[in-house]
Amino acid sequence: MAKHPQQPRHLSKQEQEAMRRKQIDDSIPFFRGVQVKVDAIGLVQKAVSDYGQYEAGVRVNLKDKYFPVVEFGLGKADHREVTTAISYHTSAPYAKIGMDFNIMKNKHDIYRTYVGARLAATSFKYDVDNPAIIDPVYGGNYPVHQQGVKAKCSWMEALAGIDAKIYGPIHLGWSVRYYRRLSHDDGPLGNVWYVPGFGKQASTRIGGTFDIIVEL
Repeated sequence: MAKHPQQPRHLSKQEQEAMRRKQIDDSIPFFRGVQVKVDAIGLVQKAVSDYGQYEAGVRVNLKDKYFPVVEFGLGKADHREVTTAISYHTSAPYAKIGMDFNIMKNKHDIYRTYVGARLAATSFKYDVDNPAIIDPVYGGNYPVHQQGVKAKCSWMEALAGIDAKIYGPIHLGWSVRYYRRLSHDDGPLGNVWYVPGFGKQASTRIGGTFDIIVEL
Protein backbone atom coordinates (compact mmCIF):
# COMPACT_ATOMS: atom_id res chain seq x y z
CA MET A 1 0.00 0.00 0.00
CA ALA A 2 1.55 3.32 -1.11
CA LYS A 3 2.39 5.82 1.62
CA HIS A 4 1.43 9.43 1.20
CA PRO A 5 4.32 11.87 1.61
CA GLN A 6 4.18 13.73 4.94
CA GLN A 7 2.94 17.25 4.53
CA PRO A 8 5.24 19.98 5.93
CA ARG A 9 3.94 21.44 9.18
CA HIS A 10 2.74 25.02 8.95
CA LEU A 11 4.82 27.27 11.20
CA SER A 12 3.07 29.65 13.52
CA LYS A 13 3.82 33.37 13.38
CA GLN A 14 5.84 33.06 16.59
CA GLU A 15 7.96 30.27 15.14
CA GLN A 16 8.47 32.20 11.91
CA GLU A 17 9.57 35.25 13.89
CA ALA A 18 11.95 33.13 16.00
CA MET A 19 13.52 31.68 12.84
CA ARG A 20 13.85 35.16 11.33
CA ARG A 21 15.62 36.44 14.46
CA LYS A 22 17.95 33.44 14.50
CA GLN A 23 18.91 34.08 10.87
CA ILE A 24 19.66 37.72 11.75
CA ASP A 25 21.66 36.65 14.81
CA ASP A 26 23.71 34.25 12.71
CA SER A 27 24.46 36.96 10.13
CA ILE A 28 25.39 39.71 12.62
CA PRO A 29 29.18 40.16 13.06
CA PHE A 30 30.65 39.66 16.55
CA PHE A 31 32.00 43.22 16.80
CA ARG A 32 29.27 45.80 16.23
CA GLY A 33 30.96 49.05 17.16
CA VAL A 34 31.82 51.35 20.04
CA GLN A 35 29.84 53.89 22.03
CA VAL A 36 31.40 56.97 23.61
CA LYS A 37 29.23 58.52 26.32
CA VAL A 38 29.15 61.44 28.74
CA ASP A 39 26.98 61.65 31.85
CA ALA A 40 25.00 64.91 32.10
CA ILE A 41 23.67 64.39 35.65
CA GLY A 42 27.11 64.79 37.21
CA LEU A 43 27.66 68.02 35.26
CA VAL A 44 24.37 69.48 36.48
CA GLN A 45 24.97 68.28 40.04
CA LYS A 46 28.36 70.02 40.18
CA ALA A 47 26.88 73.20 38.71
CA VAL A 48 24.06 73.49 41.26
CA SER A 49 25.67 72.04 44.42
CA ASP A 50 29.00 71.85 46.22
CA TYR A 51 29.92 68.40 44.91
CA GLY A 52 29.60 66.32 41.74
CA GLN A 53 31.58 64.61 39.01
CA TYR A 54 32.57 64.77 35.37
CA GLU A 55 32.16 61.25 33.95
CA ALA A 56 32.65 59.68 30.54
CA GLY A 57 32.82 56.12 29.28
CA VAL A 58 33.44 53.74 26.40
CA ARG A 59 31.12 50.78 25.75
CA VAL A 60 31.85 48.05 23.18
CA ASN A 61 28.96 46.38 21.30
CA LEU A 62 29.34 42.62 20.87
CA LYS A 63 26.53 40.98 18.83
CA ASP A 64 24.09 43.66 20.12
CA LYS A 65 23.89 41.54 23.31
CA TYR A 66 27.00 42.07 25.42
CA PHE A 67 28.49 45.47 26.17
CA PRO A 68 31.81 45.56 28.06
CA VAL A 69 32.26 49.06 29.45
CA VAL A 70 34.88 51.28 31.05
CA GLU A 71 33.87 54.51 32.81
CA PHE A 72 36.19 57.11 34.27
CA GLY A 73 35.70 60.49 35.84
CA LEU A 74 36.81 63.30 38.11
CA GLY A 75 34.93 63.82 41.38
CA LYS A 76 35.07 67.21 43.09
CA ALA A 77 33.74 68.68 46.34
CA ASP A 78 34.01 72.15 47.89
CA HIS A 79 31.77 72.04 50.95
CA ARG A 80 31.41 74.28 53.99
CA GLU A 81 29.10 73.52 56.91
CA VAL A 82 26.93 76.53 57.73
CA THR A 83 26.64 75.85 61.47
CA THR A 84 30.20 74.68 62.26
CA ALA A 85 32.13 76.45 59.44
CA ILE A 86 34.03 73.19 58.83
CA SER A 87 35.05 72.96 55.17
CA TYR A 88 35.94 69.94 53.05
CA HIS A 89 37.72 69.92 49.69
CA THR A 90 38.75 67.15 47.31
CA SER A 91 39.34 66.65 43.60
CA ALA A 92 40.38 63.20 42.36
CA PRO A 93 39.86 60.67 39.54
CA TYR A 94 38.02 57.36 39.74
CA ALA A 95 37.50 54.41 37.38
CA LYS A 96 34.87 51.72 36.77
CA ILE A 97 34.83 48.51 34.73
CA GLY A 98 31.88 46.25 34.03
CA MET A 99 29.40 44.74 31.62
CA ASP A 100 25.91 45.59 30.35
CA PHE A 101 23.51 43.02 28.90
CA ASN A 102 20.80 43.88 26.37
CA ILE A 103 17.66 42.08 27.58
CA MET A 104 15.35 43.20 24.73
CA LYS A 105 13.66 40.32 22.89
CA ASN A 106 14.71 41.91 19.60
CA LYS A 107 18.39 42.54 20.28
CA HIS A 108 18.87 44.47 17.02
CA ASP A 109 16.24 47.16 17.59
CA ILE A 110 17.30 50.82 17.72
CA TYR A 111 16.14 50.79 21.36
CA ARG A 112 17.88 48.74 24.05
CA THR A 113 17.15 47.81 27.65
CA TYR A 114 20.10 46.95 29.83
CA VAL A 115 20.95 45.36 33.13
CA GLY A 116 24.55 45.52 34.23
CA ALA A 117 27.18 45.77 36.94
CA ARG A 118 30.33 47.75 37.70
CA LEU A 119 33.38 47.47 39.93
CA ALA A 120 34.78 50.87 40.83
CA ALA A 121 37.61 52.38 42.87
CA THR A 122 39.29 55.64 43.75
CA SER A 123 42.35 56.72 45.72
CA PHE A 124 42.25 60.38 46.73
CA LYS A 125 43.39 63.14 49.06
CA TYR A 126 41.21 65.65 50.86
CA ASP A 127 41.60 68.83 52.90
CA VAL A 128 39.65 69.71 56.05
CA ASP A 129 39.57 73.09 57.80
CA ASN A 130 38.01 73.38 61.26
CA PRO A 131 38.21 76.91 62.67
CA ALA A 132 36.60 76.15 66.03
CA ILE A 133 38.47 73.34 67.81
CA ILE A 134 38.35 73.85 71.61
CA ASP A 135 41.66 73.39 73.43
CA PRO A 136 40.97 70.74 76.12
CA VAL A 137 43.72 72.12 78.44
CA TYR A 138 43.78 75.90 78.09
CA GLY A 139 40.34 76.46 76.58
CA GLY A 140 39.55 78.81 73.71
CA ASN A 141 39.32 78.05 70.02
CA TYR A 142 42.16 77.37 67.64
CA PRO A 143 41.95 76.50 63.94
CA VAL A 144 42.99 73.10 62.57
CA HIS A 145 43.97 72.66 58.93
CA GLN A 146 44.49 69.14 57.60
CA GLN A 147 45.75 69.01 54.03
CA GLY A 148 46.43 66.06 51.77
CA VAL A 149 44.78 63.42 53.97
CA LYS A 150 44.94 60.13 52.07
CA ALA A 151 41.88 57.90 51.62
CA LYS A 152 40.59 55.21 49.26
CA CYS A 153 37.36 53.41 48.49
CA SER A 154 36.04 50.61 46.28
CA TRP A 155 32.43 49.80 45.50
CA MET A 156 30.08 47.90 43.20
CA GLU A 157 27.15 49.17 41.15
CA ALA A 158 24.11 47.27 39.90
CA LEU A 159 22.08 49.04 37.23
CA ALA A 160 19.10 48.98 34.92
CA GLY A 161 18.87 51.35 31.97
CA ILE A 162 17.61 52.14 28.50
CA ASP A 163 19.27 53.44 25.33
CA ALA A 164 17.26 55.25 22.61
CA LYS A 165 18.51 56.24 19.17
CA ILE A 166 17.68 59.90 18.50
CA TYR A 167 19.28 60.77 15.17
CA GLY A 168 22.08 59.15 13.20
CA PRO A 169 24.81 58.09 15.65
CA ILE A 170 23.32 60.11 18.53
CA HIS A 171 21.69 58.15 21.37
CA LEU A 172 20.37 59.12 24.78
CA GLY A 173 20.57 56.74 27.72
CA TRP A 174 19.19 56.62 31.26
CA SER A 175 20.22 54.34 34.10
CA VAL A 176 19.26 53.81 37.74
CA ARG A 177 22.12 52.52 39.88
CA TYR A 178 22.47 50.89 43.28
CA TYR A 179 25.85 51.63 44.88
CA ARG A 180 27.31 49.44 47.62
CA ARG A 181 30.66 50.13 49.25
CA LEU A 182 33.02 47.14 49.29
CA SER A 183 36.03 48.51 51.16
CA HIS A 184 37.27 51.88 52.36
CA ASP A 185 40.06 53.59 54.25
CA ASP A 186 39.08 57.10 55.36
CA GLY A 187 42.53 57.96 56.70
CA PRO A 188 43.39 59.21 60.20
CA LEU A 189 40.47 61.65 60.43
CA GLY A 190 37.81 59.07 59.53
CA ASN A 191 34.35 59.51 58.03
CA VAL A 192 35.19 61.53 54.90
CA TRP A 193 32.36 63.75 53.68
CA TYR A 194 32.50 62.88 49.96
CA VAL A 195 34.12 60.06 47.91
CA PRO A 196 34.88 60.87 44.22
CA GLY A 197 32.61 58.79 41.98
CA PHE A 198 30.68 57.25 44.87
CA GLY A 199 29.11 60.34 46.41
CA LYS A 200 28.45 61.49 49.94
CA GLN A 201 29.72 59.01 52.47
CA ALA A 202 27.42 56.08 53.22
CA SER A 203 27.57 52.30 52.91
CA THR A 204 24.91 52.22 50.16
CA ARG A 205 22.99 54.70 48.06
CA ILE A 206 20.81 55.04 44.95
CA GLY A 207 21.85 57.19 42.00
CA GLY A 208 21.59 57.44 38.25
CA THR A 209 23.00 58.71 34.97
CA PHE A 210 21.68 60.52 31.92
CA ASP A 211 24.09 59.72 29.10
CA ILE A 212 24.65 61.53 25.82
CA ILE A 213 26.02 58.81 23.51
CA VAL A 214 27.75 58.77 20.13
CA GLU A 215 27.76 55.32 18.50
CA LEU A 216 30.72 54.68 16.20
